[in-house]
Amino acid sequence: MKVRARTVVSGIIVLLVLLVVGGITAIGWQVVLGPDARPLTNRTFERTPARLARGEYLVQGPTHCFHCHSEHDLTRPDGPIKREKMGAGWELPVPELGTIYAPNITPDPETGIGKWSDDAIARAMQEGVDANGRALFPVMPWTDFRNLDNEDVASIVVYLRSIPPVKNTVPPSKLNFPLNFIVNTIPKPLAAHADPPARTTAVARGQYLVKTVAGCPGCHTPADNQGKALPGLAFAGGEPFHDPFHAGAVVSSVNITPDASGIAHYDEALFIQTIRTGKIGGRQLSPIMPFEFFKNMSDDDLRDIFAFLKTVAPVKHRVDNTDPPELCPLCNYTHGLGSKNLKAK
Repeated sequence: MKVRARTVVSGIIVLLVLLVVGGITAIGWQVVLGPDARPLTNRTFERTPARLARGEYLVQGPTHCFHCHSEHDLTRPDGPIKREKMGAGWELPVPELGTIYAPNITPDPETGIGKWSDDAIARAMQEGVDANGRALFPVMPWTDFRNLDNEDVASIVVYLRSIPPVKNTVPPSKLNFPLNFIVNTIPKPLAAHADPPARTTAVARGQYLVKTVAGCPGCHTPADNQGKALPGLAFAGGEPFHDPFHAGAVVSSVNITPDASGIAHYDEALFIQTIRTGKIGGRQLSPIMPFEFFKNMSDDDLRDIFAFLKTVAPVKHRVDNTDPPELCPLCNYTHGLGSKNLKAK
């Protein structure tokens, strides 16, 4: 009996090992070995006045890097960043993912990216792997930044090199299980790519700004619990966000499609005014939306964004943060006016 029991136990152990190995093989060995990362190169970006100016415009405007990488003044309704801590890191309000910190991206050599090479910064931005070989969860929008024009990447790196270094140690992020393993399977090396043809129309320029530079779909398109965009709801809002500026509050992204439940009533002037002020009429909108940085965009870029948004498919999806939250049958999230939405049969 003892021999039989020992045999059964051994068989179970072997089976469990095979299951684990099979599972890892199916998912990818990056789960345990770390992300698929290309070796760093000696690529450097020449520091030029044009790149410095373009990088400042992008970072302080549409890419809104400091919105996540800086502490905010939570005592003010508009939640501005603390300028003395600009770029020095911040704990992001995403508890469903774990404890997530946007790291210090100032050129401080000990606590920031001062010792990172240009290529290491570019790899982190576009491929989701930091200078130490750690995978970055795509709450950092590197999956969008993969498609940045080469010159824009160079300009951002040049500008980040120029900002004041801030000594501020930021703890490493701790993702919840199983995300702490799954994150290693997400990054993929980026092959060298040529810039696309010149964007000669407002819609084409707006599409680049919306989808690649500013990352609007990541907030305004609701996703399932696997992070996949819900079909038929592109730009239709409803994605919930924890609001650190109002303890315990949850706000939902709004519908920005040209439907009557979205921004069909907007004209170009109202759109620009809303982005510039972060207000609708006298109502302050949630600073989860980075108006503090988007207001720095040029009128031309804002017009291009509006031109593109007018071309997206209109989606009837009522979302309002001033009404009591209700379960929405369309996006399966709870938000104001949720019950007013009807699922197509």
